[in-house]
This record gives sequence, structure tokens and C-alpha cells, in this order.
Amino acid sequence: MRRLVVCGALVLLGSACGSPQQAADTSAIPIAPSTTTSSAGSAAPVPPTSPAPATPVSTRCTAASLAGEVGSVDPGAGNRYATFVVTNTGSAMCTLSGYSGFQLQDGSGQPLPTDLQRTEDPGPSPVTLQPGAKAAANLRWTVVPTGDEPVRGPCESEPAKAAAIPPDETEPMAVAWSFGPVCGGGKIEISAFYPA
Repeated sequence: MRRLVVCGALVLLGSACGSPQQAADTSAIPIAPSTTTSSAGSAAPVPPTSPAPATPVSTRCTAASLAGEVGSVDPGAGNRYATFVVTNTGSAMCTLSGYSGFQLQDGSGQPLPTDLQRTEDPGPSPVTLQPGAKAAANLRWTVVPTGDEPVRGPCESEPAKAAAIPPDETEPMAVAWSFGPVCGGGKIEISAFYPA
């Protein structure tokens, strides 16, 4: 009787009555968690996070990824000036830092007298080469016989090529040489690589 009175009162208030099971089912309905709202009252969207782009890894340039050549030669007072230019022919970027090895050779690849001397202008600094990019090193040598070198005819045997080894590497690349003998016992001054 008391239940009927309570239900009757709820009907008058505009609410529906149901069985105790319906009331239990209603209380079990999950409620969505509240969202953080901005000062304007709307839900603040959370942007999706994406991983940071990977930084390309640069490795040392090797003879296999470089092509080298001695550029045009400028004469001056018994000296010759040129640049040794290397190009990254690989598919990935690489880095040079320091000085190239440079050994003069005859046509059959036998070494000729070479006295390679490093200069500090410019000194060593890392040079990163994208595929197709170039770096250069300055070269200077003399064509004036010194010491007991003959003053008539070639002062030294004439090189046909040079074996150039990139910094911190052991395998050489072949570089053509068509600039005549190098006097002074094959003395060549070379700078560190710089961007070309």
C-alpha cells in the first residue's frame, strides 16, 4: 500500500515508476568521464602526437662514394697551384674532416717520389656532402729542380695518376695527373678539405 502511494506521488510529479530491477539497471548505466574544458567552455582537443623526424645519419666519405680530380692549374714563379676536388657520388650524405692522402704514381700504378706536406690554410673542419656535393683541397708544388735533381730534362719521373685516400680511410681512389713532374722530390703541399 505504501509503495502505491509513493508511486502515485511520483506520477503526479511527472516521473515514471518501474520495477526494482529497472531501477537497478538504470543505476548501472556508465557515465562518460568529464572532459577538460577551455575558458570558452568547449572541450580542448588533444592533438595527436607523431614521432619526431629521424635525423639522417652521416658517415665518413670513402673512396667508394667519391670521385676525385685535380682542377685547372695556375702557374706562378716556378710553382703550380690547383685544387683537388672530390664529389659525393653515393646515394647518402657523408662527411670529410681533415686531409687527403696523395701518392703520385706512374702509368702501371707504381709509386713515385711524393713528399706530401699539410698546410693550415684552411685547417681541418668537418664538411658534410649531400649526394652530388663537392669538397676541395688546395694543392701547391714546384717545377724548379732542387738539390741534386737534374736541371736539364724532367726533374723527376712524370706521374700518370695519383692514389688519393680520403681522411681517416685506408682505401685509395685513382686520380688522373697530367701536369708534368713534381720537383723537390715530389713535394706537394695540401690543405684540409673545405666546401667547394
